[in-house]
Amino acid sequence: MTDIRNNWTHEEVKEIYNLPLLDLVNRASNIHRQYHDSTKMNMNTLISVRTGACSQDCKYCAQSARYNTHVKPEKLSLEQVIADAKVAKANGVKRVCLSSAGRDGNRDDRFNEMAEMITEVKKLGLEVCCTMGMINKEKAKKLADLGITAVNHNLDTSERHYPTITTTRTYAERLETLANLQEAGINYCSGGILGMGEDDEDRIEMLRTLSNQAKHPYNVPLNALVPVEGTPFYGKDVVDIFEMVRAVAIARILMPKAVIAFAAGRTHYSKEGQALCFMAGANSIFFGNKLLTVGNVEINEDQALLETLGMQSTKYHELTTLEG
Repeated sequence: MTDIRNNWTHEEVKEIYNLPLLDLVNRASNIHRQYHDSTKMNMNTLISVRTGACSQDCKYCAQSARYNTHVKPEKLSLEQVIADAKVAKANGVKRVCLSSAGRDGNRDDRFNEMAEMITEVKKLGLEVCCTMGMINKEKAKKLADLGITAVNHNLDTSERHYPTITTTRTYAERLETLANLQEAGINYCSGGILGMGEDDEDRIEMLRTLSNQAKHPYNVPLNALVPVEGTPFYGKDVVDIFEMVRAVAIARILMPKAVIAFAAGRTHYSKEGQALCFMAGANSIFFGNKLLTVGNVEINEDQALLETLGMQSTKYHELTTLEG
């Protein structure tokens, strides 16, 4: 078995990153099969229970109140969240993720709202994960006591490139949240977005930073930027599929046990391109006609693709809420 490491140097990762693409994919694919069933794909779907009106200035996000986009603020009630969770369970889903994507998850009113949702959804016999911005040690301990399955908190990009993405939070705050979650014993999910003007050095450093955490992420979501009209990043070119494949392969090599999610932006790419990402180690995808505020792949399309590839799906269900 490939060793699990937390001490990668930038030079080591860069050397692997610059391998010929097919050699890189082959190496990643072999490691993937050491730790995962290559015929299984985790299937996730997102339902936004609080959309828009976010106070942050993340330049990629259509839900920021600072930008004039197609997104209109909307919030579902606790009763609606529970009803959606019941439908998800009836469809064979085992896990629900509640997402609150504002800057501060430590505000008592917002935390308590999330805690109530977690408690009520767990009563249905479902696993629950969440994402809710910055989390301090006290709130991380409370989430652990609630029996949370995992918490998502993305790094987005490298520390060097981060100030060009947002000015309303710092990279150090992101890393502090990851440290607080690990200290509380909570599984965490963390990844990033490709196509935001970063270069290879930034991608290398983002993935190296994640792989050098004391505990590797449970899940590493890798997104291709979807340039939404009205956001500062509208008009940017879509990242090339081979760049996505390379990022997936590096994530798999550096974090062999993690689930690697090919998340937003998958509709940009052909079936063949997606299959190459799966070969490189991606073993989680999102389905449904919308992924938060952008288009996504329909379930029947994904099922047909998985059947063609001889793969089977494992269903998870994510309910998302955006806090402004």
